[in-house]
Amino acid sequence: MSRIPLDGLSQLLWRGAAAAALALAAVLPAQAAGGVAGSGAKPTVSAKTYDYYLSGNAADMPAPVPSSQLLVLMGGGSDVDEAFQQMIAKARGALGGKVDVVVLRTSGADGYNPYLVAMDGVDSVETLVLNKPEAANDPQVNRIVAGADVLFIAGGDQSTYIANWTGTQLQRTIASLLARRQVPFGGTSAGLAVLGDVDYTGENGSVTSAQALSNPYDRRVTLSTAFLTGLPGLQATVTDSHVRTRDRMGRLVTFLARMVRDGLTTLAATRGIGVDEATAVLVDSGRATVVGANAAYFLRPTIAPAVVAARMPLDFRTVQVYKVPAAVMAAQAAKFFDLGQWTPSDHAAPYYYDALGGALTSTQEGGSVY
Repeated sequence: MSRIPLDGLSQLLWRGAAAAALALAAVLPAQAAGGVAGSGAKPTVSAKTYDYYLSGNAADMPAPVPSSQLLVLMGGGSDVDEAFQQMIAKARGALGGKVDVVVLRTSGADGYNPYLVAMDGVDSVETLVLNKPEAANDPQVNRIVAGADVLFIAGGDQSTYIANWTGTQLQRTIASLLARRQVPFGGTSAGLAVLGDVDYTGENGSVTSAQALSNPYDRRVTLSTAFLTGLPGLQATVTDSHVRTRDRMGRLVTFLARMVRDGLTTLAATRGIGVDEATAVLVDSGRATVVGANAAYFLRPTIAPAVVAARMPLDFRTVQVYKVPAAVMAAQAAKFFDLGQWTPSDHAAPYYYDALGGALTSTQEGGSVY
């Protein structure tokens, strides 16, 4: 990977910082550690518009181009080790070399560095904290991102990702990297929110399900199609995280209604994926598998919403939903969700949501939304 060019003294300082990060990783457990707090290590490089943290080998470890694009949709909360391991394995390929992981965020620090550098097959982890909009056009930032073998967007605030990165060189670099090298790519929480063709921006604050259902045009219901689009399997799709923990299914259904009513997607194409905490959806070659601790939900409207209007409760009925519980990858070999046919491989029956009078109801046994 092409990293920031250094003179001799700077190289010694850089490698010293990397060695310190590795030493820290050795005493920390390999667990979910991507939060804003970080390890306490100082940035390897601190520029005016970004901080850069390097853990591991500063030299490039070229990786093969995967035969297909692997996407990881992580639902927030505790990170899912298996999802990261699958991304690393995909990037390593059959030869099993080592890979360089790049993490993007706009707040926080190096929380993912000690966690990921301890995983088998990782040569280095580079975290870029892009704390100013100008960072997205910085040549050094884009050089680092362009050299990633695995790319991941951390949690945080998706409104800053969309506002600061849309239309920039960083957006073009990411798109080129995915198209040219098909690197495994994913995000968690806010990082997940920007992966679909339609993104919930959160630019006016986070909307609750009750607020969205009672007023689909609440100022906090903000959708955008300006950032990354066309990721395989996620066309005409909106994603949401922390779905059960934060009771977000009502707002996800509202997003679908707005997508149709506002002409962002056609009724036939509109899709939604909600992911529980400590859970990840792995998308590869049109198949979605679910790993982790909980479940993912795959939504599709069957009829157009009847009422989607400002200051009026949403009237949107017969929204089809498949709940897919997580399973270990060995079991997933025979069980997956077909994103093209929008049906599970085991042919499990769906249930349906009705949004009416500001409330969401379900045909699931016992009436549970989840």
